[in-house]
Amino acid sequence: MEIRFQQSPKETAAMNTQALRESFLCDALYESNSIKYIYTHYDRVIIGGALPVNEIVTLENHEELKAKYFLERRELGIINVAGSGTVEVDGTSYSLEKLSCLYVGKGVQSVKFASNNAATPAKYFLLSAPAHQSYPTTLYTKEQASPVALGSTATSNERTIYKYIHEDGIQSCQLVMGLTVLQPGSVWNSVPPHTHTRRMEVYFYFDVPEEHRVFHFMGQPQETRHIVVANHQAVISAPWSMHFGSGTSNYAFIWGMAGENKQFTDMDPAPIATLL
Repeated sequence: MEIRFQQSPKETAAMNTQALRESFLCDALYESNSIKYIYTHYDRVIIGGALPVNEIVTLENHEELKAKYFLERRELGIINVAGSGTVEVDGTSYSLEKLSCLYVGKGVQSVKFASNNAATPAKYFLLSAPAHQSYPTTLYTKEQASPVALGSTATSNERTIYKYIHEDGIQSCQLVMGLTVLQPGSVWNSVPPHTHTRRMEVYFYFDVPEEHRVFHFMGQPQETRHIVVANHQAVISAPWSMHFGSGTSNYAFIWGMAGENKQFTDMDPAPIATLL
């Protein structure tokens, strides 16, 4: 498990490209038949990638957690971004097609990941946060996530938003998760830009064509920075940092949050005309 400590706005403003990437980019989340973990001290969230190809992989406990098992004091959100697969939770199996989401609550002792076809394996994006209460394991398909169409071609941000773990969906202690799919010809995400100092956020980009990239903007609104992101890479967004981006093609991304509250609409706007 890789450990990432917090960076202040002052430190971040002085960073060069390499330092920004080392601090905020999660660029190697997948390895065949294993789970990669990154523990960020922003709200003590754990980011993970599970890639079972021809073996079952198991959610492992880590010394850093000082726990009897991974979910002793944590909850977990799982979204599949590739081929179909199954996730076994304390002996019960759940089928996850692409864009399905599974929530696993505090107290679950065994989580196992598998793919249905080694030629087109599942790729699971994981997000875990500390939890004080146990909520039931719940599966949502993308159709159950009440997809909402937003944006327009005029502003190049025509997109569909799927909300899975939130106040009116799958219940959790503090996790909020969903995803956004941009339509062909649209490239901008999360406009207008905003911050929310009550919670951190992670953006995981997927369905980015191999030869294309997403330019993820971060930093304070009057001290902007950017990170160039490829397919299946994630960016850690500090609570004080704005977060929006533009791609050289359309793409999709998972957004996941944890912190002070679960209100999806809790945002502090940073109007585009004020950015520097």
